[in-house]
Amino acid sequence: MAGGTLALPSAHAGYAHLVDTSAWWKNPRHIKLNLWIFLLLITSYSNGYDGSMMNGLLSLDIFENQFNHPSGGKLGLFNAIQNIGGLAALPFAPFMTDWFGRRKAILLGASIIRGNFPSPFASPAPFLIWFSFKVGFGLTFAANAAPLLVSEIAYPTQRAQLTSTYNSLWYSGSIVAAWTTFGTFFIKNSWSWRIPSALQALPSVLQILLIWFAPESPRWLISKDRDAEAREILAYYHARGNTNDPLVEFEFNEIKEAIRIDREVAANVGYRSLFATPGNRRRMRIIIAIAFFSQWSGNGLVSYYLNQVFDTIGITNNTTQLLINGILQIWNLAWALSASALCDKAGRRKLFLSSCVGMLVFFVMQTVCSAQFALTRSKQAANAVIAFIFLFYASYDIAFTPLIVSYTVEILPYAIRAKGFNIFNFTISVAIIFNQYVNPIALKAIGWKYYIVYDCWLAFELVYCYLFVIETRGHTLEETAMIFDGEDGVQQVFSRGAAATGKIDTGSLEKISS
Repeated sequence: MAGGTLALPSAHAGYAHLVDTSAWWKNPRHIKLNLWIFLLLITSYSNGYDGSMMNGLLSLDIFENQFNHPSGGKLGLFNAIQNIGGLAALPFAPFMTDWFGRRKAILLGASIIRGNFPSPFASPAPFLIWFSFKVGFGLTFAANAAPLLVSEIAYPTQRAQLTSTYNSLWYSGSIVAAWTTFGTFFIKNSWSWRIPSALQALPSVLQILLIWFAPESPRWLISKDRDAEAREILAYYHARGNTNDPLVEFEFNEIKEAIRIDREVAANVGYRSLFATPGNRRRMRIIIAIAFFSQWSGNGLVSYYLNQVFDTIGITNNTTQLLINGILQIWNLAWALSASALCDKAGRRKLFLSSCVGMLVFFVMQTVCSAQFALTRSKQAANAVIAFIFLFYASYDIAFTPLIVSYTVEILPYAIRAKGFNIFNFTISVAIIFNQYVNPIALKAIGWKYYIVYDCWLAFELVYCYLFVIETRGHTLEETAMIFDGEDGVQQVFSRGAAATGKIDTGSLEKISS
């Protein structure tokens, strides 16, 4: 898949002249649509906040004392329990998303998280663990549906950037968690950790109040034979209310054709269908791999055990650890959002490969400098480790933060999108849980030598992405999903949408490198 080409309809020769090329903020309907999308994007904020909060709490002396200095397996459980809760919800999340709609799945997830508000008042460890489990359980429903809805309602020319922004905003939650724990560090009682816990519920309250008014996915509506509602939503947000607009005709008919083809190919859309065809197996080969890579690239060390990483290079002051963590999250968000904006211009494949090369180089340098500190106790070596952590994350953030969700969603056909995305989330949860249990034990046992394992793994990631990640830019959501099924499927979907407008040369093709 790395070196060939596919003859595909040109995005520029296809429907580009149908879209509104003016700035989105000059179109009131686009402003309204993007505000609804922002409501969906805060799901990723919640995920980032909840995923990072424990990292900050573990640097608080009062938290450590109140919970008897968790270490080893107990420390792993504190960090892993949210993902264990997420795993428990995974069997149910895609069915909720597919049967009841994207909005209701988000509402259910937000309601479960909101019901978790007593967590700030949990004192014994079992109560805190139970509340963290519930956060993970609720987030799974919301996180399964939100990025799908973003990709399925976004204006065509903004879809890739907005869907890539979804996962990038994980760092916005991480920033708030990092700086909240930094601020509460100076509170010398249990509210130093209770306040960050209480703030978990705020984004969910906003979603519970407003999700009722957000648009449902036109693709979901069409799959439920609610064509008129789907057309109305496409027209209202994409064409200023004109149901006969050529863009609406193109999108509507292309969606219908893609869903029709999916139903013919896979009458049974259970989990077995994810591996039933060569095209689906190619999809899952990439999706499962990038899900693992997103957690097994060495990033899990800093994301969940920053204090232990700093301990190995002699930085043991809690204030310093929290400050560096807060700055790192801002750095990460800036790089991830920049890459999100460039995903269509630079291309997915180029960003993935650049990310892998950068991560490998800078993690090797981090390993070397950590070894130097272990041997010489050199302050310069410790400072260099910090610098290479920042450079490593810049490399990670240009692909494995913004693209793993958007790339996964866009290469999955509608019929298997929720289930395929659920496999993606399951893979990430398993990888995170493994890391959260193994990393602290390995760091304590062999220190910096554990980094060598990740050096070797990063080299494997680079080779794998070179061989299997293909380019997908320049196409609608339906066309992109069909790339893995070959030229005929893409042309069939494109032609259905083109024929509906009566204004597009359906024979116009170009060679696009895969």
